[in-house]
Amino acid sequence: MTANIKDTAAWLLNHTALRPTSAIILGTGLGQLAKEIEVVDSFDYADIPHFPLSTVEGHTGRLIFGRLGSTPVLAMQGRFHYYEGYDMKTVTYPIRVMHELGIRTLFVSNAAGGMNPDFAVGDIMFIRDHINLFPEHPLRGKNFPTGPRFPDMSEAYDRELLRKAHAIAESHGIKVHEGVYVGVSGPTYETPAEYRFYHLMGGDAVGMSTVPEVIVARHSNIRVFGVSIITDLGVEGSIVKVSHEEVQQAANAAQPLLAAIMRDLIAE
Repeated sequence: MTANIKDTAAWLLNHTALRPTSAIILGTGLGQLAKEIEVVDSFDYADIPHFPLSTVEGHTGRLIFGRLGSTPVLAMQGRFHYYEGYDMKTVTYPIRVMHELGIRTLFVSNAAGGMNPDFAVGDIMFIRDHINLFPEHPLRGKNFPTGPRFPDMSEAYDRELLRKAHAIAESHGIKVHEGVYVGVSGPTYETPAEYRFYHLMGGDAVGMSTVPEVIVARHSNIRVFGVSIITDLGVEGSIVKVSHEEVQQAANAAQPLLAAIMRDLIAE
């Protein structure tokens, strides 16, 4: 795996002159944020050596090197999920490659079900912390030399980036929440009982991604800012049937607000 990671990174470095230190993972329905990026080079996942392929509708499957405003960035347009059948080493492979490329800050976004009664569909939640309920841990196995065997996770989401993001949202007049993200394997959406359980254990939103990527990023000493768009509700009395298409529509509707926040935060 280590040889493959270095091989992938070397291939990318040989195919682009851009050397960003910030990366963005564009989650479900958020691929439109790529339109904010001035593309310098882009690569289909299928053309990148050893790179996995995204099989989820709404995930384009493209790695973009470009500029957001004047800031060089690397953007993943489509991510990999445990429920697709990948193991955790594959799900987090791009984060290992990012480390080899010199990425120092990761901005990660997702669509999530809201369990906090103060949330509404289309709301934005900055991730303060997470609860990992995936059945496989991304650091299981031989330890990668990017970090210690038992990495500290007391500040999985960078507090300074959170502070700046709140100030930016306030300056734009954008209402945001802050909360705890629960990561689960999927691919089923939650039952009413599961929503209640996750909320009782301290969760505000639940989704099927992000947590493995954040764990590997922190193990690689990459600081993280995470954000969820609330695309459906798991609040007792407000639970309705939901489809993947509806999740994408809700995420797309909130995208301009999130783009404004991300643009300014990455610039800072």
